[in-house]
Amino acid sequence: MKALVCVEHGPPEKLVVQDLPSPEPGKGEVRIAMKAAGVNFPDALIIQNLYQFKPSLPFSPGGEAAGVVDAVGEGVTRFKVGDKVIAMLGNGAFREQFLADESRVMPIEGDMAFDTAAGFTMTYGTSHHALKQRARLQPGETLLVLGAAGGVGLAAVELGKLMGARVIAAASSDEKLALCREYGADETINYSQEDLKERVKELTNGKGVDVIYDPVGDKYAEPAFRSIGWNGRYLVVGFAAGEIPRLPLNLPLIKGASIVGVFWGAFTVHERKLHQENMRELIGWFGEGKLKPHISAHFPLERGAEAIRLLMDRQAKGKVIITA
Repeated sequence: MKALVCVEHGPPEKLVVQDLPSPEPGKGEVRIAMKAAGVNFPDALIIQNLYQFKPSLPFSPGGEAAGVVDAVGEGVTRFKVGDKVIAMLGNGAFREQFLADESRVMPIEGDMAFDTAAGFTMTYGTSHHALKQRARLQPGETLLVLGAAGGVGLAAVELGKLMGARVIAAASSDEKLALCREYGADETINYSQEDLKERVKELTNGKGVDVIYDPVGDKYAEPAFRSIGWNGRYLVVGFAAGEIPRLPLNLPLIKGASIVGVFWGAFTVHERKLHQENMRELIGWFGEGKLKPHISAHFPLERGAEAIRLLMDRQAKGKVIITA
């Protein structure tokens, strides 16, 4: 069995491909033959020992994947060999075979392809939870999405529009913004060329935005927050641009605004029932044709390090997928 393995912390170029024995499922576990796995920004952090969860070396990155159950452990009742499934893991999916606790696995519904299924849970799950539970986004409100062409950003654009918001997409190139418009963005801002705060002010007639979805952080956070409206909600999703920003706390005071953390991984553990309800709603929307995940690149497992590098360099649009 081939696996992409982190044997020492560092950039993706330090990852190695190894031949390992097939793992045997324990009690309550299923073994899954991986067909496709989604690449996400936490994968870039976890291999550098910069993520909230720090697995012991050696380990494989990969937080979500789709495949076929090829063995089940004692006590497993929900799945059998041959079932097509999606698995949500903290890490370990970038392998030809991996283990998952039965509770972290769900069936693939309908005719959803393996690569679509592999890239569905984390991006849509994060953005849906952020907009629905954390921001309580309402129809008619204005949503500003930073990093809007990335995996979670593009999902936020699509979901924000589906939830009835006016969506302003901000990204670093006109090519990325063109994709955002395809996914429903009403207005776009190229923040590599335009003043983010002033452009938002123009687009909202000075009112500001109701919700800001920020997976980017760094130098974009403060000008974005300064564009927020009264009673606005600023969603802290991640820091893809590098530095964790330090916002002056007089800003939320003056604007009556809220800074709201979004940690989808912890939400799936602490509020499992609500998470399951969210996933049912998302899968239902997909089945109705309301969600159309965008995959911009596929990489074989042997080139998985290149896939992670693409995300780190902020060159990816939508999802990047690794295939077995």
